[in-house]
Amino acid sequence: MAEAVPVRCPACLRENGYTVPVFPCACGSPVVPPLDLAAEPLPLTRRTWSETWVAVRCGACGREGEWPHPEVGCASCGTVVRIPVHPLTAEPGAGSPGHPTPRPRPAPTHPAPDASGPGPGQGRSQGRGAAVGGAGAGAGPGHASSPAARRPAFRPLTIRTARDAVTTAALYLRWLGFQDVRQPDGRPVPSAAVDLRAPGLVAQVDPTTAPAGLRAVECVWLNGLTSCATSVYFALAGYTDEARIRADDLGIPLFVMDLTGMPQPVNDPADELLGTGA
Repeated sequence: MAEAVPVRCPACLRENGYTVPVFPCACGSPVVPPLDLAAEPLPLTRRTWSETWVAVRCGACGREGEWPHPEVGCASCGTVVRIPVHPLTAEPGAGSPGHPTPRPRPAPTHPAPDASGPGPGQGRSQGRGAAVGGAGAGAGPGHASSPAARRPAFRPLTIRTARDAVTTAALYLRWLGFQDVRQPDGRPVPSAAVDLRAPGLVAQVDPTTAPAGLRAVECVWLNGLTSCATSVYFALAGYTDEARIRADDLGIPLFVMDLTGMPQPVNDPADELLGTGA
């Protein structure tokens, strides 16, 4: 597993801990995107699928592959930032970063998630002082019998399409303990949020490239109130400040998903849900 590194949010200057995901190369060796920690992280205000992949060379066999670009959501202000990565060197195995080698862009393949990779909540300090990326909240000494400690590690699904985002949210809710999570029929529209339902649960997944706003949070709360169910929200691009404040007032758990498919809690209700489960 890669070590946690500090990433400073350019919006609020809060330092978050981030653990870069470890992916398996086709040869079986672990592949980790080489973070360029000397460069400033860039706020992600608009997401395009063509810009969310980074070329990484396997150090064992020299094979080049396309993997999700490292991203992290600030646990303080909710800003999603993209972490710079060293470009490929001209020759396989070179020791220092150089200019990327011009080459045709291969079609991304679906990597299998590393079972020893990060799970929800790893690297978080108490509350929301650090970004999440590993084992469940409260799974430390003295909490061995907590619901989070009893759950196996969550196995994420790499997000490449809107449908992947919806499927990942459904898998995560089942991992939290919600039973019979139902996805809507048909292909999700990339520009629209999608509802997920289960007994005692109303969830909404926003696969768009804009932060979820106040109205979206209030709508999922009203849907949950009408159904006497828990309301949960998942977003790819984070949340506006107004949405975060309102969600805290209403007790709505908010999660942000990066392209590795690992949902991250961004407020206290989400931390509580992660720790206790359904």
